[in-house]
This record gives sequence, C-alpha cells and structure tokens, in this order.
Amino acid sequence: MKQLFFWVLFLACGAASAQAPRSADRIQLVDRIVAVVNNEVITQYELSARIRQIQAQLKQQGTPLPPEGVLDKQVLERLIIDYTQLQLARETALRVDDVQLDRAIERIAQESRLPVAQFRRELEKDGIIFSKFREDVRTEIVLTRLREREVESRIVVSEGEIDNFLTEQEQGGAKDVSDEYNLAHILVRLPEQASPEQIERQRARIESALQQLRSGGDFAQLAATFSDASDALQGGQMGWRPRDRLPELFAEALAQMKLGEVSAVLRSPAGFHVLKLIGKRGGGASGAGAAPMVNQTNARHILIKTNEVVSEDEAKRKLVNIRERIVAGANFAEVAKLNSEDGSASKGGNLGWLYAGDTVAEFERAMDELPLNQVSQPVRSQFGWHLIEVLERRKADMSTERKRAEARRVLRDRKADESYQEWVRQLRDRAYVEYRLEDK
Repeated sequence: MKQLFFWVLFLACGAASAQAPRSADRIQLVDRIVAVVNNEVITQYELSARIRQIQAQLKQQGTPLPPEGVLDKQVLERLIIDYTQLQLARETALRVDDVQLDRAIERIAQESRLPVAQFRRELEKDGIIFSKFREDVRTEIVLTRLREREVESRIVVSEGEIDNFLTEQEQGGAKDVSDEYNLAHILVRLPEQASPEQIERQRARIESALQQLRSGGDFAQLAATFSDASDALQGGQMGWRPRDRLPELFAEALAQMKLGEVSAVLRSPAGFHVLKLIGKRGGGASGAGAAPMVNQTNARHILIKTNEVVSEDEAKRKLVNIRERIVAGANFAEVAKLNSEDGSASKGGNLGWLYAGDTVAEFERAMDELPLNQVSQPVRSQFGWHLIEVLERRKADMSTERKRAEARRVLRDRKADESYQEWVRQLRDRAYVEYRLEDK
C-alpha cells in the first residue's frame, strides 16, 4: 500500500526565537486525501498531476476544456477505475518485472527509430522524468494483461455464431462488412442492477449531452464532460473500426448515419451511448459465394532467445555472425537446425505459409519489407532476436478452416469492448469508494 502523505508542516519546528512566525502561520496544506478506494487513498497531489497532464493533452488536441469542477470529477473517476484494476492485479500476483519492462521500453524506442539512451534524452528534453515514464509503462502493461486475463480470455464464441457470421458474409455484402468507420462516442454507464431512479437519472444525463450536441456543442468537450468511458478525456475518440468488429448496436446505427451526424441515444447492457460518425471508408464487399483472396508468405527464420545468461547484445551479435556465414554461402536450413531456439529448428526454421496476423507485429513488419531470398538483419521481437528469409509470396483462397478461425477472431473482437465495459462496471460497483474531493 502506497505511503500516505497527509498533513505536512511546510516549515520544520525549530527552537523558539523572536523572529519565528506563529505556529498558525507556519502550517501549510501541501496534500490531502480526495478519495478512498478500498484500502488505498488518492491524494490531491496525484489528482492535480493527472489533471495537468489531461489539460495539456486536451489543449494539444484543440479540445475546449470542460468546466474546472467537471474535469476534476472526471479525472478522479478515471483514477478510481485505474486503482480498482491495479488493486486486483496485485491481489492476484499479476506483475511486470524489470526485465519485461526494459524490453517493452526498448520496443517503444525502436518504434521511434531511436536507441534507448537517445529516446530517454528526448523524453527528458520534453520535461518527462524517465523513472516516471517507466512506471507509467509498467502500469499500462499490467492493465493490458489484466484485461486479457479477466475479459478477453473469457469471451466465448459459439460455432453457431460463426455459422451465422459466415452466412451473412456469403449473402452478398448487404451490410457492407468491409466498411470501416471512424467514430467517437459518449457513454453514460448504468450501475449493475440499476434502480428505475438511477436509470432515469442517467438517461437524463445522456439526453442533456445529446441536446447540447444538437445545439452545436463540441463533441470532444461534451465527451470529456459527460462520458464514463475510458476514452472520455480523449474526446471519446474510438478511431477507425471495421464494421464487423463493432458491436452490432453501433454498426446498425452507423450504417444509417451521414458524415458528421450524431446518433440518437442507444441503450446497451453497459449503459446509454451517443455516437458521432467522423469518417467512413471501404465498402464494396464481395458478392455472394465469392472466396476472399488473402496474401500469404512462405518464410523461415532463426531465433536466438535472451535470458539471464544471454544478453540482448550477445544474442544480436550471434545472429550478425550467423547472417555473415549464410550470406557467404552457408545453408540456411542447416544453420537453423544447429542454432535456432524455436520449434521450427528441426524443419530448417521453415514456418510454412503464413497469413497476416500469424506472427507478432515486429516480425511481420520486417518480413513484409524483405525482398525474396534475402536474409534480414537481426529483428527484435518479444521472443528474442530473429533472422528472417522470405522464400515465396502468393495470393490464395482462404481455406474453410481459416475462414472459421478469422470469423472467430472477428466475433471475439466485436464482443471485447462490450465485455470490458461490463467488467469495469462490475469492478467499480464492488469497490468501496469514499469521496473527499469537496472536503476542506
């Protein structure tokens, strides 16, 4: 449990002197409790720091700030939800150690095309304390893994749902399953087993937001003011989503909307929603019975894992040497059998025909950029360091098994947001929360 700094004396008590101010003048409040969440507290210092961060973000986005008191309450609610999740993670021994954290930060730096040391200097130039950045990344990884474990791993997609989904696609694209929507939303959450009074109170909130939107109100500002969703302080932006990965409630409403239009109030198990259609692209789904053509890549690789004995530099250096031998004429398959630490080693590192999404993002990106029959430079992924060679590329009909696997993935994605919102609501409703924001 984090250490609590509550009332603090601004000046230390010293020996009495004629010049010393009276004790009443020497006491200054530098922190206080603004909320109690189960057995932990949120302090004013922590809340103020998060508010400053959000204010800077909203200004950078050009989003008008909500009224000060409203923003305070919204940010505090986000902190409460984070606290409940992090408490559950600790109670269930979900942790991210320093080795895992270092690898995550290295991947972030690689995405910025910078070495870690230079990435750190760039952060510090922008006034970001690196130790604080590290802990923020650790928190995000914990929350992501918690969501995967508590929500996504429990989503069930039945064979009947898959059959219905595939039948819809084969009936001629009447619903434009290849459409993508750029949308924003406002969610007013309903408590679990909400009373009629609570339902009406929340309905009045969402109707008030909708009325202000239709009177010309700024959507991002009203999302930050009214929405209970985790993206409220990002203006409710959900970004681009394929139609078939949206909740059916959203997809049906968006299909009838024009660009820039705001929906009527929608009701889901999580609460009340208002959507805004920002952009639309795609369409032209294939006709009835048309077999979707997909890209496939036939590739092989050599993997060197890192651990307590083999450092990142050692693994990378080993692969550089192996690559030099292969480029000089050594047989890739034979070298893979002797050196690769992957299950494919016995097959000369051959991974067979791969579909998009079969490998992790770093591997797939390097593979897609690689010319045929050329060996890549060492590529870092969460599994270690790889050498990759692309043998062939082709377009092929998606097999029946692959179609069903893809349908299952799409349906899981479609359910994920709804399931997550429901889980957050239940976790929040079970927590003991005592507000002290108004205390003086």
